[in-house]
Amino acid sequence: MKKPTRIVQSGRGGKYAPGMINVPVYHASTIVFPTVAELRQAVARRNAQVLYYGRRGTPTQWALADAITDLEGGAGCVLYGSGLAAITASILAFVKTGDHLLMTDSVYEPTRAFCDNVLKGLGIETTYYDPLLGGAIAGLMRPNTTIVFTESPGSLTFEIQDIPAIAAAAHAAGAVVLNDNTCASPLNLRVLDLGADVAIHSLTKYVVGHSDAMLGAAVANQANLARLQRGGYLHGHAASPDDCYLALRGLRTLEPRMKQGGATALRLANWLKQRPEVDRVLHPALPDCPGHDIWRRDFTGTSSLFSIVLKHGSDAAISAMLDGYRHFGIGFSYGGFESLVLPSNPSGVRTATTWTGPLIRFHAGLEDPDDLIADLEAGLERFNAAL
Repeated sequence: MKKPTRIVQSGRGGKYAPGMINVPVYHASTIVFPTVAELRQAVARRNAQVLYYGRRGTPTQWALADAITDLEGGAGCVLYGSGLAAITASILAFVKTGDHLLMTDSVYEPTRAFCDNVLKGLGIETTYYDPLLGGAIAGLMRPNTTIVFTESPGSLTFEIQDIPAIAAAAHAAGAVVLNDNTCASPLNLRVLDLGADVAIHSLTKYVVGHSDAMLGAAVANQANLARLQRGGYLHGHAASPDDCYLALRGLRTLEPRMKQGGATALRLANWLKQRPEVDRVLHPALPDCPGHDIWRRDFTGTSSLFSIVLKHGSDAAISAMLDGYRHFGIGFSYGGFESLVLPSNPSGVRTATTWTGPLIRFHAGLEDPDDLIADLEAGLERFNAAL
């Protein structure tokens, strides 16, 4: 079954809501049982999609979890209230005091903050590594390294990592590989097929697709599913059934949204590449983007997200450019139908690699590309006037 068909059909059918196209929103906390025997049967099968207690799920959550599992090709999925919760809970499921974690230097900044604060306080050491290290990461492995964390493309700077080589080195040393797959989405990259053990998503972004729900997910392979599930349960994670419903609705249009957003982003990236104000365009589909050859090998498509690095520019000039945009909202996150822009300075969150130059990240929404290019051109005129 091809991915577009799988996206439409996964997490639907009589198993969840007989005769209905969409799974309804089931609100539940307490589940009551006719007999003690049936209660005990439910307890014995509490991870097997039986009604047991609201935090263990209802058909709304199960349908979404099954759909994400199917798209990632995993053994099972745990849902969380946000993408960051999915990241932190997944890490905590595989570490203990005294362990060592290898973290890509290009990681999503809140993940770094979690490592530098929460994990450090628990006696778990984090070493940041160059995202382009590949199989040479074997030289950083220690006897107590339990996790190698990857993110491909990298947050803000879009380095593509060699997941198969990293996974081979990690597994040889007895570590598991966790991957934040939000930016690629399961449509464009199936990291479990490449050797990762857990694929993590902020469903808030591309899957929900409408900037109106907070949700996260982690999909594990068979060898690591029980540990992931236990960690989610013991930390009390649960996903809102209303948000799960919105994610299921958004999921059905993931493929056409990703295609249009990806095509628009590539067009904008190529237009910006010709501008004299731009030093570099960071888009994995461009040949000069770090890891492009690996992207061609492992990915099946591109997303709506990319960055540019300006040759120069003051805060005032950058603000003049961004403040006057008509179609690009200034804000965090991405993956919705609307275009976004975010100024950033990665140099403040890099320790294993260095960064220079002002960076602007763009998310291409579903607006007409000509309107977006006109917005970019007017913005660069304001930028130049403010220099």
